[in-house]
Formats: sequence, structure tokens, C-alpha cells
Amino acid sequence: MFGPSIKLNKDLWERVKRCASAAGYSSPEEFVEHVLERELAKVEGAASDEEIVKKLQGLGYID
Repeated sequence: MFGPSIKLNKDLWERVKRCASAAGYSSPEEFVEHVLERELAKVEGAASDEEIVKKLQGLGYID
């Protein structure tokens, strides 16, 4: 399937490949998709934009 793509730096991609393999995922892409879905579920559970910002700050994604 063709669709949007995301660029990762080489070092991060190597880490993704190692983790995906160690965790038994069929591909690095499957691993990344699962991680993103899990993190999005955490953020999407917020009731308001302010709550989303607080959750992202708590996760260390924004200052």
C-alpha cells in the first residue's frame, strides 16, 4: 500500500528496526504504527485542547 511516509534519521531507524525485531513485529513499519496508535490513544483521551497540551507536556513531547 502506498501512502504518506515519515522520514527518520538513520540512528533512530536502526533503533526502530532492532526493537521491532526483538519484540516480534513483522516489520519496523508495523512497530512504528503500533507505537503511534498507543501514544495517540493517550492524547486523544483528553477532553480539551488544554488537557491535550498538559498530557503532551507530561509525556515530555513539549515544554
